[in-house]
Amino acid sequence: MPLPTRSRRPRPRRRARSLAGQLFAMQVVIVAMVVAGIAVLVYVNAAERAEDAAEDRVTAAARAVADAPSVAAAIRGEDPTAALQPYAEQVRRDTGVSFITIMSPDGIRWTHPDTRQIGLPFLGHIEGAQRGGTFTETYTGTLGASVRVVTPVRDDGRIVGLVSVGITLEAITDQVRDQLAALIGIAAAALAVGGLGTYLANARLRRHTHGMAADELSRMYDYHQATLHAVREGLILLDADRRVALCNDAARELLGLPGDVVGSYVADLGLPASLTGALLAAEPRVDEVHLTAERVVVVNTSPVRGGERRGTVVTLRDHTDLQSLTGELDSVRGFAEALRSQAHEASNRLHAVVSLVELGRTQEAVEFATAELQLAQALTDRVVAAVAEPVLAALLLGKAAEANERGVELTVTEDSRIDDGVLPASLTSRDLVTLLGNLVDNALDAAIEGAAQTTARPHVEVTARTDDGELLLRVTDSGRGVDPAVVREVFLRGWTTKSHGHGLGLALVEQTARRAGGTVDLDRAVGGGASFTVRLPLRGEVRT
Repeated sequence: MPLPTRSRRPRPRRRARSLAGQLFAMQVVIVAMVVAGIAVLVYVNAAERAEDAAEDRVTAAARAVADAPSVAAAIRGEDPTAALQPYAEQVRRDTGVSFITIMSPDGIRWTHPDTRQIGLPFLGHIEGAQRGGTFTETYTGTLGASVRVVTPVRDDGRIVGLVSVGITLEAITDQVRDQLAALIGIAAAALAVGGLGTYLANARLRRHTHGMAADELSRMYDYHQATLHAVREGLILLDADRRVALCNDAARELLGLPGDVVGSYVADLGLPASLTGALLAAEPRVDEVHLTAERVVVVNTSPVRGGERRGTVVTLRDHTDLQSLTGELDSVRGFAEALRSQAHEASNRLHAVVSLVELGRTQEAVEFATAELQLAQALTDRVVAAVAEPVLAALLLGKAAEANERGVELTVTEDSRIDDGVLPASLTSRDLVTLLGNLVDNALDAAIEGAAQTTARPHVEVTARTDDGELLLRVTDSGRGVDPAVVREVFLRGWTTKSHGHGLGLALVEQTARRAGGTVDLDRAVGGGASFTVRLPLRGEVRT
């Protein structure tokens, strides 16, 4: 029976060295190579300079000895060695050269550091000096290889002797070796300082990269890019100077930005003033509603801090559809309230009719019921006859009931007429509710506020008709009107005359009209109130 085999667990993948660690190792190697290369070059240069300096020194010493009058006088004496040997040794010690040899024109030594060599022929070339020239050579003599110079000694123009001064290569090497020790010390110090600087720089890099390896950073960048393009919310990253560091596709679509805005200042993006202020604010913003040219967006901002302000993270959500649905819900709620009110009024009238019947006043009961029915039916007939568009008709009937409950008289002008099917498919029912519903709501509020200063009954007048290929919606109220100084601000988000609310209705009206290619105008009504006029082009496919 075969023995069961043990399954081998796969070895865990060895984690790659962090990017900072790789850079540190590479930079240390580079610094070491640079320092070593510089040290070699400096050493070679120092050796060449030492040899050149030795040549200059022996040449100067040789010419100084040859030109000395005492040397020529001693050569003329009976025993040149006795006078010249002490002098040559003194000069040799003072100048630091290896030897000074004074010889006859034939090359027989009169002086030498080694007295045993006196009287023997000079080892080296002297032909150039015998002809009156000075030359330098490297030659191996009794003291070893040396850099030497030979120059003639003249007396009244005649060559009476020769002088050779030299420095051994061993002495030159010792000098370079001393310089090399200092050079090695300097190179080691430079390597240590460079290594320390590299370590500190890479320690900071390690903190910024969180110790991740290069492949991990690359993978994170790929995930980062994929996430930015996948999320449905708009995302904008701003740096400390309020410039766009990153903007995903959803943010560009929501704000209507061009393709490449990275590096642009927020103030240069052409956004509405309120939205620009929210993006530039130092404090965080939570679920603020702002309007762009065509959309309602919810803005959240959060500062990025790491010891200092580094930037801001901005998220954007499209609130356009939700705002429109909220408007429709408000309209439906208004309809429900109107139906409740009408049901309550109908119940009261029914009780009155029943009571009249019970009292035996049948004729009065019939007359009362007929009058109430005619009054209720008159507005319905007027609206339905003038506005065949079902959404507008239903909206006007609901607003009329709401106005009646609030004590406001709502009327539809005689010239109002919209046939069913004339509105284009591009003008949705939601847009109609947004436009007319917000205008009527604002007019009702304005009329009620204006009625506090007069005894006249507040009223609102609505005009809805097609005019030369345009849909015209005009709502006029009996309120106090709008100050001409603030006409330009009426359609901005936040403008309101009420003590509560967000001032979003008229801004939505202006945005919806602009999105449909139309305009909104504000004038002063004949009675002193405000008159809002919306004009929308009737183009495109007609709704059926």
